[in-house]
Amino acid sequence: MPRKYPLDKIRNIGIIAHIDAGKTTVSERVLFYTGKKHKIGEVHEGEAEMDWMEQERERGITITAAATTCFWQDCQVNIIDTPGHIDFTVEVQRSLRVLDGAVVIFDGVAGVEPQSETVWRQADKYNVPRFCFINKMDRMGANWEKDLASIHERLTPNAVPLNLPIGAEENFGGVIDLFKMKAIRFLGEKGEKIIEEEIPADLLEWSKKWRANLIERIVEKDDNLMNAYLEGKEIPDADLKKTLREATIDNKLIPVLCGTALKNKGIQLMLDGVCDYLPSPLDLPDTEGFDLKDPEKKIIRKASDEEPFAALAFKIAADPYVGQLTFFRIYSGVLKAGSYVLNATTGDQERIGRILRMHSNRREEVQEMYAGEIAATVGLKKTGTGDTLCDVQNPLILEKMEFPEPVISVAIEPKTKVDQEKMGLALRRLAQEDPTFRISSNSETGQTEIAGMGELHLEIIVDRLMREFSVDANVGRPQVAYKETIKNEAEAEPMKSKEALFPRSLFRLSKRASRKLRTKACWQVILWLIFRPRFMTVLSMMLILRKWPLK
Repeated sequence: MPRKYPLDKIRNIGIIAHIDAGKTTVSERVLFYTGKKHKIGEVHEGEAEMDWMEQERERGITITAAATTCFWQDCQVNIIDTPGHIDFTVEVQRSLRVLDGAVVIFDGVAGVEPQSETVWRQADKYNVPRFCFINKMDRMGANWEKDLASIHERLTPNAVPLNLPIGAEENFGGVIDLFKMKAIRFLGEKGEKIIEEEIPADLLEWSKKWRANLIERIVEKDDNLMNAYLEGKEIPDADLKKTLREATIDNKLIPVLCGTALKNKGIQLMLDGVCDYLPSPLDLPDTEGFDLKDPEKKIIRKASDEEPFAALAFKIAADPYVGQLTFFRIYSGVLKAGSYVLNATTGDQERIGRILRMHSNRREEVQEMYAGEIAATVGLKKTGTGDTLCDVQNPLILEKMEFPEPVISVAIEPKTKVDQEKMGLALRRLAQEDPTFRISSNSETGQTEIAGMGELHLEIIVDRLMREFSVDANVGRPQVAYKETIKNEAEAEPMKSKEALFPRSLFRLSKRASRKLRTKACWQVILWLIFRPRFMTVLSMMLILRKWPLK
């Protein structure tokens, strides 16, 4: 089957943010407006498409990263919706490792929050181009300028607004497009009708000020545009957008959009931003790998279907219907169902049985996948998170993924003997999925301990043990093996020959010593004599001679 979308029309993006900033709500609107689904599911009602786990729907939070594919304008957009809780930061980290761009969501009231800084640093680590979306502009207390100031102060001074809010809180009515200099309103029951109108008179001067700021920030990145700007020429929007795209891909500028996903305003413009400003696989540097025999030798793979196959397995998941799923990102070449690939990390060959295009927890089987795609396969038994999959005849190994160490542990034990065997298997399966989850056996206390990134992380693990693997277990605090050690220095005196028979403490007793103390000293002498080897030998000989005297 030939490729449907050319490589320059592929967008691999992640949605990242602090917990409760509205990532999954944004994802639901994206699926609705792109025609992937025909009903919007709300997170607070437990009907969000991307939150498919029971634990996610009960708690109203995202726990595991979910992948999907949708289409907007003439682009294929592969999306990974990531968790916002710090306990599941591994999901963000391994997703950013294979993504080409990211949309960072901010709460319109809270602005930059602690986990916002964490995911921003993770995106910096992998040099991921991104833009910002200030969400929840309809909330009480929403303040766009305060949010933008927090981004400038705590994250980057390169953030530049592309649109402005019309009103705030309950009066939020739409946005002002600074390129078109038009007011954009979203009408209809689901905000599907987009209306352009003139900017309200009271916001016109404010809009001109921010448009001038936008143009200045863009022309700084291109000498030709700067010269034209200084000469007073009118610069076409097409040239401005082209330069903005290049600066965004180079992480020199960060576009900022705003809206409210819950009230269905601004999401279509965000999708336009994904297609207009975030990179395709062709816009990024070529992928670098290393030779298996000579780690110092670099091997380059271009984003092309003509290159040898190279991919990175970034996530392992257990599916109750098809077994173990291995998610991978293809950097070069084509992968066909039934072919063999080399796991360069372990040295094993694996057969690709079925190739799946994932939509949350639903699967679409395909026969082949191309460079730049994100997909999953079933049945890889020796492949783990971070392993390199490549062509057998053209091996290479990609940069490995590093994960944080666990910070908290609890003791776990099965309730019955039946649970004992199942628990060991289930824990190993969960540890294979999650690199930040560890299992250990304490040799001093005899307890089995599990460690993770936080209390919620371990709570979810135990809940999955019960629901997915039918294992009942008791969880508690780990026992501590107390030990004695020498803390201070001490002095001792050697015993003299005449004191060899009795301890010195007896001779040091004063005449005025109490009766209790003298009694204690006598018992010390008696016990010392009993356990004295020399005394026992003499006593034994005396008893023998008394019973059988020498004639």
